Amino acid sequence: SEAQPFYVNSPHGIVLVHNGNLVNTSTLRSELLNDDFRHINTTSDSEVLINIFASSLEKNSSGKLDNKAIVDAVHEVHRRVEGAYSVIIIILGYGLVAFRDPHGIRPLIYGSKDNKNHMIASESVALDCLGYDINRDINPGETIIFKSNGLITNYDYKHDKQFSPCIFEYVYLARPDSTIEQVNVYES
Repeated sequence: SEAQPFYVNSPHGIVLVHNGNLVNTSTLRSELLNDDFRHINTTSDSEVLINIFASSLEKNSSGKLDNKAIVDAVHEVHRRVEGAYSVIIIILGYGLVAFRDPHGIRPLIYGSKDNKNHMIASESVALDCLGYDINRDINPGETIIFKSNGLITNYDYKHDKQFSPCIFEYVYLARPDSTIEQVNVYES
């Protein structure tokens, strides 16, 4: 029950995977139940994260799903959630959404193959192994939307948070042949 991806069907059908740890999970669980009227079934912070996003998307979309509603929902996630997170979301019938916490604690990178296939991962080596060209790291707080029609748009999040990548990515978690934030893990 705690395995990713997590799915909620309201609104629009949303599937989420995430890398990281939220530090205010218990507060968010209470808010989701009492303020957002959403029931959480597991102890996973991924389920909390998807429900924060879904609740905000429902409030911001006013029945019409568009990039603005999605970005507003991500910005609410940034305002409410404390901790480290890199997130990939599929909104059924709309496209793929990727974003990173405003501190940039967890890495997130994307690449392309044949200009029409796109991949998002925590490490560059995942892209390399499958023959994708690396486009770039997703910036802290940034949201990128890959629409089903092929259009890619990115949105910055205005914040005053300090860039604070996790040092354990370089020392303990990432493969040595990966590159994170343009720094080779082995060389670091």
